[in-house]
Amino acid sequence: MLDQPRRAPGRAWFAGVELSGVTDVVDVRDQPQRLREPGWWVVVGEFDGRVRAWRFDEAAEVPEVGEHVPVRGEWRSSLSREQYVAAVDDIRARIVEGEVYQANLCRVMSVELPDEPDARALAGVLERGNPAPFAGGIQVDGAWVVCASPELFLRVEGDVVTSAPIKGTAATAEGLTGKDRAENVMITDLVRNDLQHVCVPGTVEVTTLLGVEEHPGLVHLVSTVQGTLTPGTVASDDLWARLLGATYPPGSVSGAPKSSALRIIDELEPVERGPYCGAFGWVHVADDGRTTAELAVAIRTFWWADGVLSFGTGAGITWGSDAEAEWAETELKAARLVGLASGADRAAGDRLTR
Repeated sequence: MLDQPRRAPGRAWFAGVELSGVTDVVDVRDQPQRLREPGWWVVVGEFDGRVRAWRFDEAAEVPEVGEHVPVRGEWRSSLSREQYVAAVDDIRARIVEGEVYQANLCRVMSVELPDEPDARALAGVLERGNPAPFAGGIQVDGAWVVCASPELFLRVEGDVVTSAPIKGTAATAEGLTGKDRAENVMITDLVRNDLQHVCVPGTVEVTTLLGVEEHPGLVHLVSTVQGTLTPGTVASDDLWARLLGATYPPGSVSGAPKSSALRIIDELEPVERGPYCGAFGWVHVADDGRTTAELAVAIRTFWWADGVLSFGTGAGITWGSDAEAEWAETELKAARLVGLASGADRAAGDRLTR
């Protein structure tokens, strides 16, 4: 009789599906071929590079969830208002020097929470108060993530790969500016270029440009880029190494050129982003090897580790940025979700993010 894989506790969920029973955890960059093995895999990628995947052996409808215990305590920001404004001005000066065209500047908010919270219960609160197209989460040994992302990083269906970068945020559609539109076009072009490294020449196209999407409390500009993966990429055991090598970290939360933006982010942001701005989602491999996958850019995301609950928020900086307005955008993005986690309305969220 063959040995059955060891089954570890843990759960993950997305799109009405609940997974349980972890049988494997792999480093996707070191072992990309493992994600060609049949089953459900849940992926968590950290912005700074590590991408892991857990394989689950059971899938069912999402059961009733427990009651979320509101988060109490003082939320602290890795960058104060004054520090963030100064960093925006620094990036604008680098743009003048030709060092970069756009860079995403983020701050991490955190609150001490010694006892591990119930991730599924928090996710339930967010699902009711801030429904998101790529909501989900995972709570296993080594990963605690609750994601309410509105942004698609990579969708794989057969030989088609799709990405839908978000750049441009306002409280209402009327508040979107020329700066927002220019920034979206810039990052859409970067994503188009990324996908060209793994797609058949001539197949990468922008199917939607500057679409307006409404989400709770704000609107986004969203563009969609799609291409046909090369036969060698689709059939390769290192499919995920090739995809991530071409596209990671996501362009919308790094900048352009990506290499320069990443260096500036490393210089200006005092703490690592962790799973925030990385990737979260799922990969399903059928018994015949057919792969479908949906990974979100892990924005609007909470994570818990070492007794601290964290949440990230940021904004894209261009020459046209107003530093105070960019700080206000980070507050707009955070207020609703931090307020929900804290058992309060958006007004309390505004207060908590300062």
